[in-house]
Amino acid sequence: MPNQLANETSPYLQQHADNPVEWFPWGEQALRMAREQNKPILLSIGYSACHWCHVMEHESFEDESTAEVMNDLFINIKVDREERPDLDKIYQTAHYMITQRNGGWPLTMFLNPENHIPFFGGTYFPDEPRHGLPGFTDLLQRVNGFYREKSEDIAEQNQSLASALDDIYQQGEISETPASIVLDMARSQLTQQFDETHGGFGHAPKFPHPTHIERLMRHWENSGRSDHQALKMAGLTLEKMALGGLYDQLGGGFSRYSTDELWMIPHFEKMLYDNGPLLALYSQASVATDNQLFQRIANETASWVMREMQAPQGGYFSTLDADSEGEEGKFYVWTPQEAQQLLDEKEYAILSRRYGLDRKANFEGKWHLHVYEGLEELAENLNLGIDEVESTLDHARSKLLAHRLKRIWPGKDEKILTAWNGLMIKGMAIAARHLNKPEYADSATRALDFVKNSLWKNNRLLATSKNRKAHLNAYLDDYAFMLDGILELLQTRWRSEDLNFALQLTDVLIDQFEDKQHGGFYFTSDDHEQLIQRPKIYADEATPAGNGIAAHSLARLGYLCGDTRYIDAAERCLKSAASLMKQAPAAHGSLLNALEEYLTPTEITILRGQPEIMKTWQSAVNQRYKPSKLVFSIPADITDLPEGLASKIAIGDIVAYQCEGTSCSAPNTDLEDFKAQNDLS
Repeated sequence: MPNQLANETSPYLQQHADNPVEWFPWGEQALRMAREQNKPILLSIGYSACHWCHVMEHESFEDESTAEVMNDLFINIKVDREERPDLDKIYQTAHYMITQRNGGWPLTMFLNPENHIPFFGGTYFPDEPRHGLPGFTDLLQRVNGFYREKSEDIAEQNQSLASALDDIYQQGEISETPASIVLDMARSQLTQQFDETHGGFGHAPKFPHPTHIERLMRHWENSGRSDHQALKMAGLTLEKMALGGLYDQLGGGFSRYSTDELWMIPHFEKMLYDNGPLLALYSQASVATDNQLFQRIANETASWVMREMQAPQGGYFSTLDADSEGEEGKFYVWTPQEAQQLLDEKEYAILSRRYGLDRKANFEGKWHLHVYEGLEELAENLNLGIDEVESTLDHARSKLLAHRLKRIWPGKDEKILTAWNGLMIKGMAIAARHLNKPEYADSATRALDFVKNSLWKNNRLLATSKNRKAHLNAYLDDYAFMLDGILELLQTRWRSEDLNFALQLTDVLIDQFEDKQHGGFYFTSDDHEQLIQRPKIYADEATPAGNGIAAHSLARLGYLCGDTRYIDAAERCLKSAASLMKQAPAAHGSLLNALEEYLTPTEITILRGQPEIMKTWQSAVNQRYKPSKLVFSIPADITDLPEGLASKIAIGDIVAYQCEGTSCSAPNTDLEDFKAQNDLS
């Protein structure tokens, strides 16, 4: 008989609906039962694409005897960290404080039923003792015994932990914004972390770290393009990731991370939140370096998103699982014999050398495609023209992809998360501009319309939607990432209703999330459920920091519309984060991007005129990498504009209004002069 998870929107929770464990979602019913029955809460946090979450479910949560112990001793609450990032952030922090070790998923925490403060925790626990970990059933008995017998010790620890959680986000008076020296400090720190051989930052396991790459590219641009080493670090990382197994060489898109330094073998889950920022970066890098590889990767990634990750209703799905048929990576790996049967002799000769099918197996006796030979090297070794190598390879890849699509697929988490959709809308909008692909802008527009129609209710955002059910009060990232995505999409094609939506989001963002005393933004709104902590996060994590994206977008929107309220809120945020940016610059890349445009105010160009003529002017801008320059093409017949834009009226067929901060130059109607002013000739 299903437990309390059967009607949840989260596929992760639904996966546990038939467990013999009496799971509850986080909510008043479960919390009240824990208080009334004086049972500690067993809080288990994970997500649908999490491999070790599946392992723990199979070993323990599907086991009748383990479930009996859990049900007898605890109130069991299952949380999807993607739907409830507030709970995940709080209890990951608490886990670190209790254990002095980094957390992860599944996160297993035991909470006091009265105040929900944890008194013990860990991550994955095996069913039997191994790897230095206790067996899960034995652990349950010991934790329950500790709760019953050591109540005074627990109360003392709870008080100490609560105080420590409060202290994390305590701030003094607002200080001055940092000087540009922190940008140079971040550049220096990234150099120290950089892998000069294989690209990326740090050692295995290796993550893409889009905010690091973006910071280096922006540093290069803002050095007058003189810091060639910064561009080289960004470019090498993008190249090595694109040629490695982290990238899906057949279907496009990037996995979560690489288990090795070579980017060869990934953890095979694909997350929307990685691919949105990476799509933007590869598109920007393609015009910054005129690199055809980067252009191909961006196009293939965008195609994958539209083909496999976009719902018919318009929003983007969340994740593809790492596992299929109970095995990690099975959907993606090959044998040489399998490939030979699908390809002709020349195709196999090229593809096998390109991707290593002529070498030893690299993943559990199978072959995961990783580029070993470059195109020019292949052409020389096989005595073929490079164009012939490329076309043959493309044909071979398409054959393998068509066959792969017939396999049993990994699970797909089809919930639509507002924040992650904001990241992909931004990626698609940037790709549409730089790659001249209007279909990408169409895809982003469909996603934005879904958010407006399904996730914007009673002038507030909701965090998640699945099967036409939208719920959960949205978080800072939902508002900030969506605002950022809209500003990018408005540069790709103008719709006044989207600007109005951005203004509505911004008003809620400032009203409900801003720390009115110290500046900056809380992760949860003023009217959010009261939890044991109200996080206020400045450092980038797997996704950019909401504070950084909010400050960046608010300043841009303020200058665009001439509204100083938004600029002032952005400035307060930067001042509130000043000490953190100085302490660890490279960890705050999103805030540094906002700081950079604060120190040298954003350049905004408003084009007014006939759409076809404006396309020519906009195209000239799109061919260059200028991340701090915004260009909006507003047709001459549009009149429903905010006061700051309404004054920029159409003159003749086209006119450009160029502004830096609050200062604007004289209107320009000459294309060649416009190119010269913007260094586009």
